[in-house]
Amino acid sequence: MENNRYIVSARKYRPSTFESVVGQHALTETLRNSIRQGKLAHSYLFCGPRGVGKTTCARIFAKTINCLNPTAGHDACNQCESCTAFNEQRSFNIHELDAASNNSVDDIRNLIDQVRIPPQIGKYSVYIIDEVHMLSAGAFNALLKTLEEPPSYAIFILATTEKHKVLPTILSRCQVYDFQRITVADIIGHLQYVAAQEGITASEDALNVVAQKADGGMRDALSIFDQLVAFCGDTITYERAIEVLNVLDTEYYFRLTDMTLQGDVKGALLLLDEVLGKGFDAGNFVSALAKHLRDVLVSHDAATIQLIETSDAIRQHYKQQAAYTPAVWIYRALDVIVDAETAYRTSKNKRLTVELMLIRLSQLAQSQQAPVVQPIAVQSAAPSAALSAALSATPQPAPQPKAEQPKPAPAPKAQPAQSKPAPAMPSIPNIPTIPTIGVVPNAGVQQPAESSQPIGSGAPATANVGDKRNSPFTADQLSGAWVGLKTAFKKEQRLVAMLDAHRPTLIDDHTAQVTFVNPWQEEEYKKFGRQILSILRDALQNDNLLIRTVVAENAVSRRAYTSEEKYRVLQEQNPYLTEFKKQFNMLLE
Repeated sequence: MENNRYIVSARKYRPSTFESVVGQHALTETLRNSIRQGKLAHSYLFCGPRGVGKTTCARIFAKTINCLNPTAGHDACNQCESCTAFNEQRSFNIHELDAASNNSVDDIRNLIDQVRIPPQIGKYSVYIIDEVHMLSAGAFNALLKTLEEPPSYAIFILATTEKHKVLPTILSRCQVYDFQRITVADIIGHLQYVAAQEGITASEDALNVVAQKADGGMRDALSIFDQLVAFCGDTITYERAIEVLNVLDTEYYFRLTDMTLQGDVKGALLLLDEVLGKGFDAGNFVSALAKHLRDVLVSHDAATIQLIETSDAIRQHYKQQAAYTPAVWIYRALDVIVDAETAYRTSKNKRLTVELMLIRLSQLAQSQQAPVVQPIAVQSAAPSAALSAALSATPQPAPQPKAEQPKPAPAPKAQPAQSKPAPAMPSIPNIPTIPTIGVVPNAGVQQPAESSQPIGSGAPATANVGDKRNSPFTADQLSGAWVGLKTAFKKEQRLVAMLDAHRPTLIDDHTAQVTFVNPWQEEEYKKFGRQILSILRDALQNDNLLIRTVVAENAVSRRAYTSEEKYRVLQEQNPYLTEFKKQFNMLLE
């Protein structure tokens, strides 16, 4: 009966050699080399997240150094008396102590008494102390001397998930090995091996859900795998996996992104209602949407798409959506989501907060569309001026006169907005890369257009007037570029707060005005005025843009009334006050 008892996968497929340890190649190779060279330390500290192989490696290490007939690769033979005793859990050379439940000084003293006894079989007595950070301060102090100068046959292996709680005096006496989280790819590969051994058919997408849920822990992944097997039987599908694990299908986030790009407010609200109807938390949904957009953002480049920890099939889906999702739109969408996450914590109507977030996301694609014109880099001076005059005479910039476009090289000609799908978003203003912008103190904002070159752009200082960019822009586009300044100056917290509180107002086609409540704010703005103007001009493709700053009239400071002035005002209102002051011999203070 005992031999037929069910054994969970985490125990059944627990690694027994260094080769079978998953995701810790550098550490296992270091331990094998130290055994091969005979350079064993007297104490080790294995630290890292749960379920990554700390105790497993400690057991393999203890078994290998006590093997009587090691293999050519210096692995345990699994046939000698020492290996047999270890496999049958009756070895007297390997001692394991759970510090979570044996954390007193007396427990450590008993351990020290055992250290005095030499091994009966093999060369070393190995003491594995798990969750060592749970030891009390007195227990740590009792262990110090023995840990520093143990007998020649004693080796200590300490394991912990919270390295920062271990005393520095203990750390200085140990060789420290930091175990890393196991990657999603490694977990999927090991689960596929386990499934093949058990005769179970599991889709890669289903195993990807398990790996994501395990969060880098192989033990957690195997436990979740056993749970799926109990629910699904011999065939594990993606649909059944997300059902039993209560995980929202990633397809919802892809659909929601497409809806917001198309400005489909109704569809986004209905999708949110469907998600909430399935019992998912709205706050977790918002956080997961932010993670999804982050993954779409890194999918724009082949070098960064590897940052997404997921299966190859889902990674390709991200790459497809990134092809028609502009990076600038994602920047602004993430800014909206972060604001919604902050408001969600304190909101009394949490669902309304999330719905407002979806509405704002849906409006980004409409309010921040750029005018459909040819890039300035491929236009000559004369057609640019003619085009500018034509645009200024037309109330709406969308219908551009095609006859005045000299070069039809770009494929998307001037089209009405409704004839082009929203996700393409052909010309959203691009905010320049921020790290190249230096701080220029005491720079005013009232600079001539030809003298304000984008800092770090590499443009010559004396540009021809005919090369100026003069793309028309709307108040919404100016506001969107102004929001992008918060990312540009994220290290200047006071400036960011001020920019967020004061938005520009478009006065004419090329002039905007910012109203501050006091002169100090205006001076603070002028310190970065040249950089702000350069960024806005690049974002809006208009070198004629000017930013005027004014201080509100009611912000002019007035000194407080003196005692004499207060007395005069009261005296005018009440003539008897003078006689009253004389009669009681009162003084003004």
